[in-house]
Amino acid sequence: MNLPLAQKMRRAIERSGSPGQLVWVAISLLAALVLWELATRLWDLPAFILPSPGRVWLRLLRALGDGSLLRHAWVTLQEVLIGLTIGSLLATVLGYLLSKSRLLERLLEPYLVASQAIPLVAIAPLLVIWLGPGMSSKVLICALIVFFPVLVNTMVGLRAVPENLRDLMRSLQATPVQMLGHLEIPAALPVFLGGLRIGATLAVIGAVVGEFVGADRGLGFLVNVGRGQYDTALVFVAVLTLIAMALVLYGSVIGMETVLLRWQQRNS
Repeated sequence: MNLPLAQKMRRAIERSGSPGQLVWVAISLLAALVLWELATRLWDLPAFILPSPGRVWLRLLRALGDGSLLRHAWVTLQEVLIGLTIGSLLATVLGYLLSKSRLLERLLEPYLVASQAIPLVAIAPLLVIWLGPGMSSKVLICALIVFFPVLVNTMVGLRAVPENLRDLMRSLQATPVQMLGHLEIPAALPVFLGGLRIGATLAVIGAVVGEFVGADRGLGFLVNVGRGQYDTALVFVAVLTLIAMALVLYGSVIGMETVLLRWQQRNS
């Protein structure tokens, strides 16, 4: 079946625009670096207030050379991945149960909403006190910050399944497992992955918040070290590494979407 003309044109524009988008991103980054360099030169700012891009680059090379950056980044990445996995799994299971039971949703909804009303920075010190300054407290903070967006998207995705398709599966005498595997999961997957995108970036924030409160390793700890020593270039290095980590995780979820939702592209 032929696609509508408008849809064909949109896809052609998207395909032709991809290299152009990369060029514009590169130009934007280059312009930001130039403005950054000009700001440090024109205002003659001291390095502990705003280091130049060159100083940050040299500090990055030094941190890579002595292994400190990779060591601390690996710790933070572990916390993020474990917390993201645990939080997403728990949110998916509970989201499925809540989507099936309105009574359970009414019972748990006040607690779920209340948990999001409490600032993470307020409970992070308590979690560090209870679980210690090790990895466990950071993983729990990551899981908590990931939990709610994935939970909500799971519920929304499952409840958005068309009722006529459910009736069709029932008429074919599908079991609950078959209903879940052949209808509910494929239908809810796009919305779930949208929540996972948000959770992947929030997990990085959760790990850093936990490391700020109490840690002896990790990128958040590295930021605290740079701040305490007025080594602002080191702070920039740690922050840029965190940004790169969040972008990689976000891109990984997009890659999962491309693979898992390939059937949608074939059917469109």
